[in-house]
Amino acid sequence: MKRSFSPLVRFVTLFISLGVTLSSVLSGARAVDLVEPLVDSANSRWFFFNSASRPFGMVNLSPDMVTEGAWNSGYRYKEDRIRAFSHIHGWQLSGIPVFPTIGEFKGHLGSDTYGSRYSHDRETVEVGYHQVYLEDGDISVELTSTTRVGFHRYTFPESDACQILFDFATYLGPGDTGPARVQVVSSRELEGVVEMIPTLRRPTPVRVHFVAQLDRDAEAVMGWRAGRLIGEVQAIEGEDIGVYFQFASNANPVCQMKVAISYVSVEQARRNLAAELPHWSFESVVEDSKREWDELLSRIEVEGGTLDQRRRFYTDLWHALLGRRIVSDVDGQYSDWTSGVQRVRQVPLNTGGQPAFAMYNSDSFWGAQWTIQTLWQLVYPEIAEAFVNSLVQMYKDGGLIPRGPSGGNYTYVMTGASSTPFIVAAYMKGLRNFDVEAAYEGLKKNHSIEGMMARAGYEHTTAVGGGMRFYVEKGYVPYPNPDGHLTEAFHKDGSGQTLEYAYQDWALSQFAMALGREEDAALYGSRALNYRNLWNAELGWMWNREVDGSWHEPLDILRYHNGWVESNAVQATWYVPHDTAGLARLMGGRAAASDKLNESFEVAKYHGFVSSKSHDKEKTALNRRVTINYGNQPSMQTAMLFNHFASPWLTQYWSREVVEEVYSGVSPYYGYSGDEDQGLMGALAVLMKIGLFSMRGGAAVDPVYEITSPLFDRVRIALHPQYYPGGVFHIECEDNIEGHRYIQSATLNGTPLEQPWFFHRELVGGGVLQLTLTNQPNRDWGAAPHQAPPSLTD
Repeated sequence: MKRSFSPLVRFVTLFISLGVTLSSVLSGARAVDLVEPLVDSANSRWFFFNSASRPFGMVNLSPDMVTEGAWNSGYRYKEDRIRAFSHIHGWQLSGIPVFPTIGEFKGHLGSDTYGSRYSHDRETVEVGYHQVYLEDGDISVELTSTTRVGFHRYTFPESDACQILFDFATYLGPGDTGPARVQVVSSRELEGVVEMIPTLRRPTPVRVHFVAQLDRDAEAVMGWRAGRLIGEVQAIEGEDIGVYFQFASNANPVCQMKVAISYVSVEQARRNLAAELPHWSFESVVEDSKREWDELLSRIEVEGGTLDQRRRFYTDLWHALLGRRIVSDVDGQYSDWTSGVQRVRQVPLNTGGQPAFAMYNSDSFWGAQWTIQTLWQLVYPEIAEAFVNSLVQMYKDGGLIPRGPSGGNYTYVMTGASSTPFIVAAYMKGLRNFDVEAAYEGLKKNHSIEGMMARAGYEHTTAVGGGMRFYVEKGYVPYPNPDGHLTEAFHKDGSGQTLEYAYQDWALSQFAMALGREEDAALYGSRALNYRNLWNAELGWMWNREVDGSWHEPLDILRYHNGWVESNAVQATWYVPHDTAGLARLMGGRAAASDKLNESFEVAKYHGFVSSKSHDKEKTALNRRVTINYGNQPSMQTAMLFNHFASPWLTQYWSREVVEEVYSGVSPYYGYSGDEDQGLMGALAVLMKIGLFSMRGGAAVDPVYEITSPLFDRVRIALHPQYYPGGVFHIECEDNIEGHRYIQSATLNGTPLEQPWFFHRELVGGGVLQLTLTNQPNRDWGAAPHQAPPSLTD
């Protein structure tokens, strides 16, 4: 099924290349058909690229050009060989690589030998579908999937020696392959299990069970061990092994294969297969995938802008729903590894006997308060609520609410208790179908010396890298951490940790307040002011404090790391989202804070608001000496701070500048300019382009949204009827033409809106936000101090 662009799309593309805005031409196009999966794929990370995948799919089947490493691996647009088609691309997860070949079998010699050249000229990449032509074998490969089953269609040339191999002797993504066991069920079917060994970040193994079925009989199933062919097999097990179906294509060139997986057992993989893919209609699975994606993507409809802006918008939205993976089976069984050994557990069932939610594998929620937290809880509340349930269930299993679970275990990725604002904000927005008492209990533990905050990045066996004993006693985490020598944890950056903890403490204080826990609310509310302990008035920035209270030397505010989690002092100083008014007072008032931040943006404009256009270059020490970095989480909120500093016209100006420079275009070579981190940048781009943001992540008792000028003329947000009563919320922009990025005036449901924010409850009640845009800033609109968004110390 080679797909080609229609004459209409070619016509539109021609005019877009001439700079003509033709959004009306594609007004009938499905959102899913506007997504460009290849954006930034030249800089791909193992879990970044997706094609044959459902939303949050356990299976995400795609080509791998580079098979080793968590970074610069998987699908890499500029690489010239494909070495595998593997089924799992998740946070510290990989598994089940397959490959079709013909002629003399060379699979036992490794993917550098059996892999094939390919060309993008003979490749089609769409949401839910991937087709590529293998030049060395003259084989067309087509891929699609259900949530838990990969579906392959191979078209072979005429040959009496065709093979489909399963390579369990290869390094795959973040980890090496361990022992495997394969049983030949019939001439059409294999079943088995492979162990993906522990990694630096995932401390326990992951066992991937699978069932593979062909739609034809193989002549034989052959195997190899330790690089040597061993002939026909009925069963094989051990390390460094592989198997392959062998057959002739003379009578029928097309062969289809289904591969179902489970992290629990072979029997569960078979149940997943029976439930999700009982037929062999490849085309119907492709279309089912597109329909499922389109339902989610079309919850936000945009009009106006250029075709490329709309294509990029839906690509961003698609990314926001991608990288975090379902790890429970169709009936709700899942593997719990929190004790160090596998325990099979069952998700609670609803009244209909179905799993009440799914369990998820996820990179950190670090920075999620400004990204997926805000987007999911507004547009996809059922997904956000499922994630909350999954996090709380893991607390019941293992004793901690995770900040980045992988393979049923904790990874302790990044720092702090980043799940706290996610769970608190869900509760504040009415997403309360979870065990609230258990959630509160788990979050409170996480904010103690026994919890998640006590562990810095990947600190599996100790709990000192987080510096919690100092934070509790002194009100800050010193840098350097005097206990740092006791652990090899990453991110032992006390100042960055202190700022993060203060915000998360504020979120927990809001939860305590909502639940009537007054003593806790006072405790965590007091700790939320700990950011003040880092303010160096003489320096004019937040700075590192030694354990004795003195300022750390040398004073280098642009030095990356060294006290700051993936940032520097200039970037991290602005990380006080819960008390922007208090931060402004430290700087001499709102006007002074605005001027200081504006100066950082003026400098950052010269380096494109990022460290580099790709992650590998972003890591160099020189490139990291920047004032603003929209290629990573710590700077994501900065453009929106001007709303809080009585200069909302600067939010309107700089947010558009960032979108145009960092989050525009549909090139495979650029797109996110750093670490996209499973939808965090995609979600941020979506929010900036529709003109909504939430500085505090919605974790306040009465959450609010701040606004800026949207990229599009009209935005329509369909509100989930089971959670929000309003039906639809519209954002409409008058005079949204080239150069018009400033809000002249605004109304909310016909009433003048004189401030750059409004309440969540107003949005989910439905209605219309009407904005009139001009090419000159209105320095009076929303600029009075009392019109700034709420802040802790206001």
